[in-house]
Amino acid sequence: MSELTWTAAAALAAWLWLLLGQGFFWRTDVRLPRTGPPGSAGQDDEGGYWPSVAVVVPARDESAVLPVSLPSLLAQDYPGRAEIFLVDDGSSDGTGKLARELADRYGGLPLTVDSPGEPEPGWTGKLWAVRHGMALAARRERAGAGAAEYLLLTDADIAHEPDSLRKLVRAATGARLDLVSQMARLRVATGWERLIVPAFVYFFCQLYPFRWVNRPRARTAAAAGGCVLLRREAAERAGIPETIRQAVIDDVALARAVKRSGGTIWLGLAERVDSVRPYPGLGELWRMVARSAYAQLRHNPLLLTATVAGLAVVYLAPPAAVCAGLLTGSAVPSALGAAAWALMAGMYVPILRYYRQTLWLAPLLPLTALLYLLMTVDSALRHYRGRGAAWKGRTYARPSAAP
Repeated sequence: MSELTWTAAAALAAWLWLLLGQGFFWRTDVRLPRTGPPGSAGQDDEGGYWPSVAVVVPARDESAVLPVSLPSLLAQDYPGRAEIFLVDDGSSDGTGKLARELADRYGGLPLTVDSPGEPEPGWTGKLWAVRHGMALAARRERAGAGAAEYLLLTDADIAHEPDSLRKLVRAATGARLDLVSQMARLRVATGWERLIVPAFVYFFCQLYPFRWVNRPRARTAAAAGGCVLLRREAAERAGIPETIRQAVIDDVALARAVKRSGGTIWLGLAERVDSVRPYPGLGELWRMVARSAYAQLRHNPLLLTATVAGLAVVYLAPPAAVCAGLLTGSAVPSALGAAAWALMAGMYVPILRYYRQTLWLAPLLPLTALLYLLMTVDSALRHYRGRGAAWKGRTYARPSAAP
């Protein structure tokens, strides 16, 4: 057989494996566990005890999205005690002032706004802000307000339906989970968002199959940083956030730390949680991916090479084999490539339906994969040029080994 035929056959074999052997990552039915009201220590309108929650919101230059996201947190219909701690991480656009104004306008859950100052050496900005938010919640405890039993770590661009916190806590307590995370439904409005955003979630699910993440004895661990409900005792046992203070991909590092310390974690797609951050053009989406893609590969050139080769064979070879086979009159590679391409498109359909997008985008997945390949290479080039993982005015170089 020709090299083209072998490559097309390898691509088809890879897609057959992905279909059946990668935790059914392409399915979108992993949703929040539905359980009854929390335990029995006290009573409320649903006949159960609702633990106290500290909502920690790290925010840096978020005045554009805060008018949509923060009121949704203030309006949470939660039967237990909950308080919001918004940490203004050195914003230059009046984020902290705006948060206070929104709290005065909308009322609802109590809101504390504070700033930790610039991060100490060895800390990423977001985790430094999370640390400060947790410290603010601890001060409330020392002041006699009682300890928060759970922490809701949510990004400033995340909007929650009024019952979001209630459902998260019910799932955590009912299923006895230490960490519950939902991958917020990202905004899909522009043409570039339609082409790239659903694929971003698809690739994440392929890398971290939710069914594997949710198995207590499986090594796979991940979370979606926009919405993480964490039991405080589990955070203390895992040394959060100090043990992951240098992590650029903080959500995955958080989940790994909790799981390694014996905690039970759960990750799934959101139904009541949405990101309101716009990525209207290719440039914004490119920076969003490139800022952390090489960090995901542990800044390892060998992993980068393997990833580029894998993307080329799995995603780019099928349409290339179809085109080359048609041009040369070679039926076998064309047929193999078409089968792999069809399987690829079919497995992409569920995530397109989840995002309510036209199914005509499914055959374009190889084009999207090519863009992600280029973004990953660009991420590596940024790293070796000393720009590291840059985000909102900060650049994070490769972290040194933890002491």
